Amino acid sequence: MPGPEDGPEDGPEDGPEDGREDGRAEARRLFDVAVAAADPAAALSRAFDAQPPDRPGPGGRTILIAVGKAAVPMARTALSRLAAPVEVLIVTNAENASPVQGARLRATGHPVPNEAGAAAGEEVLSLLTRATAADRVVALISGGGSALLPAPAPGLTLADKAAVNRALLAGGLPIAEVNLIRQQLSRLKGGGFLRAAAPAPVAAYILSDVVGDDLAAIASGPTVAPLGTRADARNLLIRRGLWDALPQPVRTHLSAPEPQAPPLPPARNLLIGSNRLSLQAMAAAHPGAILADAPLEGDVAEAAERIILAAKEAPPGACLIFGGETVVTLKGKGLGGRNQELALRVALAAGRIGRPFVFLSGGTDGRDGPTEAAGGIVDDQSGARMRAAGIDAQARLADNDSNPALAASGDLLMTGGTGPHVADVQVLLL
Repeated sequence: MPGPEDGPEDGPEDGPEDGREDGRAEARRLFDVAVAAADPAAALSRAFDAQPPDRPGPGGRTILIAVGKAAVPMARTALSRLAAPVEVLIVTNAENASPVQGARLRATGHPVPNEAGAAAGEEVLSLLTRATAADRVVALISGGGSALLPAPAPGLTLADKAAVNRALLAGGLPIAEVNLIRQQLSRLKGGGFLRAAAPAPVAAYILSDVVGDDLAAIASGPTVAPLGTRADARNLLIRRGLWDALPQPVRTHLSAPEPQAPPLPPARNLLIGSNRLSLQAMAAAHPGAILADAPLEGDVAEAAERIILAAKEAPPGACLIFGGETVVTLKGKGLGGRNQELALRVALAAGRIGRPFVFLSGGTDGRDGPTEAAGGIVDDQSGARMRAAGIDAQARLADNDSNPALAASGDLLMTGGTGPHVADVQVLLL
């Protein structure tokens, strides 16, 4: 497959600078439209209007558990709509944590689970196991919930789960495969939430952060059946070459026979927001925009090639909109994220694209990898700006070091934390 090294780093220089600035402003505007479309408070309000939670039975209460990066605004909205008595527990990341009157708030680790998350997991399990048939459980689930709420299976420690998480992140596995494995190592994921809550009925309002909106993959599916079995997880890890890198207790757990369990209790699962809805809002905000039929998935290098090909084939003045979630197989020790690496790869292909462009790739939650950036926003002269700053962009790419390369050219997409996470969005303006 051709790569960015097949053409010069610089694109055409005849595009007026003010045109590029206008394009960058428009790309950022469309990104903001995507984030607004996923606003968790508005999405939950619409869902409550259409399908409100059931009221508790005689002597019962509502147990409200909000988990994920958008947990705070979702909990605030729900509390404004639910009649007392309501017991509320919120679990979110530190950046998005803010007090909510009448609720217990727990700020925990993301993307790597931490001790605060493990304590929150025990708190959730304790709250659920005390629920009665007269109670009603309302779950508010958003992106990041899997890492934020670890509840290690018997015989496993938080350190074991953190080691698995690091191996999965470095291995470049698609999110569905990551969640299949996570579910088998947890007491809450893969329907564990429902088992703990029985006999109380559960209604879950879910803001999707995964491509295709598979409810079993969002936050590792606490309120739906698991994606597979222990044997499926073990075979997948072997096939991906990760088995030997896992802690021995994890391998022992996944090699044990499947536990016998009663059927999973039913739940009412409602999808209230997704990547596709945000992309449709972006397309509506730019007349004539072309929305890609298929999501961007898989290896980030292959996704870049798809975008480069689309840029070469699109008509003049086109606005192309993509969305999805790619993966980066770590080969270096640099700093970056999937959106920043995708933006860098497109920037370095300017010579192959052959005309002025602006390209933005960003995470809708305002964070890309372990950095402060949401992603990158590049144009056909980004490579020239990197060289002028003394950056060997190809070497940085080989070291997975996209963040400092984009910082040097002024191409980091900086938004701060936005709250909602509905995967990634991309805009290409020609």
